[in-house]
Amino acid sequence: MSLGNKLALALVAGAAALAMSPQAAEAGTVVASSGPSAGTYPVGSQIGDTQRITLQQGDSLTVLDGGSTRVLRGPGTFILATRGASAGNTAVAALTARRGGSRARTGAVRGVEGATPATNPNLWYVDVEASGTVCLSNVDRVNLWRAPSDQEAVYMIAPADDPDGGVSATFASNEMLARWDSALQLRDGATYTIGQEGDEEPARVTIKILTDVPEDDPEAIAQALISNGCTLQLGQIVSAAEEES
Repeated sequence: MSLGNKLALALVAGAAALAMSPQAAEAGTVVASSGPSAGTYPVGSQIGDTQRITLQQGDSLTVLDGGSTRVLRGPGTFILATRGASAGNTAVAALTARRGGSRARTGAVRGVEGATPATNPNLWYVDVEASGTVCLSNVDRVNLWRAPSDQEAVYMIAPADDPDGGVSATFASNEMLARWDSALQLRDGATYTIGQEGDEEPARVTIKILTDVPEDDPEAIAQALISNGCTLQLGQIVSAAEEES
């Protein structure tokens, strides 16, 4: 089974876990879970601050808990409230900020030997090369993102069921961001294609519009991503959280 399918299955289980679990005030949200105990602590489940977490050899658990990130690896028994078990989630906060994009990794140049591959620096930027479900909290101001390039590029964005009803977005040379033209109205649950002229397989993006999600609360954002199946963005949060662990 591919990693993408595993993440999709984890999100399905996580959505069910969120639906069944009470939103306890003193609890963290599991955003990544792997190993023998993954079924015990599925993505989306909530773990109380004083709950005993027993992990086996090969287990890894990433938990967002208020202003902190916990990455727990087995074997061992852990309690979220234990001093020294967490790290401030600065990278996660930067990733979820509406004005993010200052992380140093974004300056890497595609194709340069030894350079760190560029990654999407902000949760709300739509990667023009990535297909999947994308959650947006503000559809009036949407940015498209591409890996660094010194070449100008024009992308067409169109409803999947109306390929002739799209708009274009132009990336200037040496620019990684382009505005998604507001003339193309985004609809919740609708699928759009994003690609350059001649692309045989343009990216396909299904939009989920979030409402009432605090943009300064990474845990609430993660829960919304899990509930809506936004695998790509949850992966961004997990990578940022584990980067600081």
